[in-house]
Amino acid sequence: MKKQKQIQLFLIIISITLSITLYAQDIQSIKLLNYLQEVKTDVKLPDEAGKNVVKLFVVSEKKVAITSNGTYKYENGKWVSRTFGSGWKTATVDSNGKIWLASQQTIQEENSQTPISLPELAKNDTILCLLWESDQLLQVGTTNGLWSYNGSWTEVRFAKGKRINALAIDKRNDLWAATPAGMLRRMNGSWINLDVDMLAAGLKHNYLSLESRMDKDEMLFGGLFTVGCIAENGDHWILRGADGLPYGPITSIRSTDKSLWLGTPQGAIRKDESWHYYAGKRWLSNNKIIDILPIDRHTVWIATPEGISQIQEVQITLEEKAAKFEERIRLRHDRHGQVSKSVLKIPGDLTTSYTINDDNDGLWTSIYLAAECFRYATTKDPEAKKNAIKTYLAMERLETITGIPGFPARSIVAINESTGEGGEWHPTPDKKWKWKGDTSSDELVGHMFAYPLFYDLVAEGEMKTRVKNLVQRIMGHIVDHDFHLIDLDGKPTRWAVWAPDSINFKPNWWYERGINSLQILSFLKAAYHVTGDQKFESAYQMLIQKHHYIENMIQQKMYGPFDINHSDDELAFLPYYILFRYAKEPELRPFYEKSMQRSWNVEQADRIPIWNIIASSALEKDCDLNVALDELQQIPMDMINWTMNNSQRWDLPKDQMDDRFGKAQSIRPIPTPERAVSKWNNNNYKYDQGAGGFGEEDGSYFLLPYWMGRYHQYFNEK
Repeated sequence: MKKQKQIQLFLIIISITLSITLYAQDIQSIKLLNYLQEVKTDVKLPDEAGKNVVKLFVVSEKKVAITSNGTYKYENGKWVSRTFGSGWKTATVDSNGKIWLASQQTIQEENSQTPISLPELAKNDTILCLLWESDQLLQVGTTNGLWSYNGSWTEVRFAKGKRINALAIDKRNDLWAATPAGMLRRMNGSWINLDVDMLAAGLKHNYLSLESRMDKDEMLFGGLFTVGCIAENGDHWILRGADGLPYGPITSIRSTDKSLWLGTPQGAIRKDESWHYYAGKRWLSNNKIIDILPIDRHTVWIATPEGISQIQEVQITLEEKAAKFEERIRLRHDRHGQVSKSVLKIPGDLTTSYTINDDNDGLWTSIYLAAECFRYATTKDPEAKKNAIKTYLAMERLETITGIPGFPARSIVAINESTGEGGEWHPTPDKKWKWKGDTSSDELVGHMFAYPLFYDLVAEGEMKTRVKNLVQRIMGHIVDHDFHLIDLDGKPTRWAVWAPDSINFKPNWWYERGINSLQILSFLKAAYHVTGDQKFESAYQMLIQKHHYIENMIQQKMYGPFDINHSDDELAFLPYYILFRYAKEPELRPFYEKSMQRSWNVEQADRIPIWNIIASSALEKDCDLNVALDELQQIPMDMINWTMNNSQRWDLPKDQMDDRFGKAQSIRPIPTPERAVSKWNNNNYKYDQGAGGFGEEDGSYFLLPYWMGRYHQYFNEK
């Protein structure tokens, strides 16, 4: 008894000390406005066009695509085709709006039957670019020089032997040629090589693209690892990897009044106030960029060897986005009421979707259940209540189906469904179902996060009693079995261990000591809140006073010289939310705040919105809610798990330490629209991730922070 009083006195003294450094502040609600969401769609060409798009134009207000098979004009939502010839390599438009196409060695106006062949001296050349300098003079760049055509051919001897990658004419009617042997410029009838005396040697004399900005009297150029500007008023500039350029070489340039679009062999780039990188099937038919056509301030077409991708900024609200995510779950992720994985038989083809079980069906389903609870509490929408009840019943069934009071299954399948590979599967007595055992702490985190929220925010009458009884069974099972989950074989499962003898004394549990201490304290507080059973409060106090669980949990986040397990973060932050919601002891709260603040300090850089919102709620201060909002907006509408590669990028410096699986990672998170879809359990610093488009995520990882933020009035849609 004396020792217990000493511990209580120590806790009070420490809590007073901690309260000096941790303080609450008013959190200002952020008004949610319409924002621009980027959406990619494929522009379907006529079948006869093929997919190899070599040039894009706007002619007489009509969008024009040149493929290797001919000219295709888009008007009133339809393509008007003119398929003729084959093997077209590039094209241009003259001042009268006539389209000229070039094959390897010939040039032809689209309405003409007579091709113009390169001269005999250029018979081994391939045409690379065309430019009408005037109504009578066509400039033709090849793999071996520059030729002028005005009814007869003239060789530009200054460019002899040089590969002409691009041509442009400026406001002064000076002709420019981008080559791998320097930037050539014709001034007052005389040619000079700007690299001989003027341009930086670091450019390596190698240029691949040009764009003339007549209104600004500027010439933009793309090089091996730069995009630059030569301005007649002297306001030159150059951008490279150190300035944020994601990749190169820059093979095409197109500018608008607000953006600079760049093409590379591995993706497209947009530069406005910041940099944006588009690669992978989420954004492009093929990563090799052939041409770019800005359509308007919010729409661009990108030509690739596999067709045209349209990227468009669409005005939307987060509430509208949430509704679209809800529809996705209803259409493709409902499996026996659980929110489950969607697998695609054909990569990217949502019509081939089917659901499968997952080790953590209980955890992922709980995320959706909690989101619907917050949604209902915020809006009183009867659909949200209906969804929450349906989802709760599916989760409740995970426990009742096992026949072991308080032991929830990982997942369930009908007897004729595939169970996938591995796992402990058990048939039900009626042989109609199978359930998966060896349930982990991950599952319990989900269950004990969602149930008290459902109890508080949605359940009424009989449903409230059912939740109370379920929580009583689950937590009674854990407490009665010395803080373990006991499986069908009478033994503890591999990961569901919160027992003091293991957590405090066994070396193999040292890494989990803090996080598992946090979890069980959270579970017990939630159970006491829902059931009112003093048994759970007594267990909570015993773990704190006798087994030092509160000291353990202060250091729950492992980092620094230790491996960083990103999948553990949700197994900490969800319990944090519940603990702060129900633990009201003033002498203990500073300890919880210290643990939360320490974890938030580590997680802040990750830009994961749910952690920002939970930390704000727990610490009663704004923990980068503006970042959370930005991330919610950036989460892509396309939840297909495309492979997204970023290891080639220049703007994401490599961390000298690989991740815990030996994979290369950046020193900062890969921007959300540019990395593979992940809930919260992946390493968002890892360069290359994804599953080749063979699956679709459900999107609950967007719904939970959005509706939790609305519930706490951090975000206001009104």
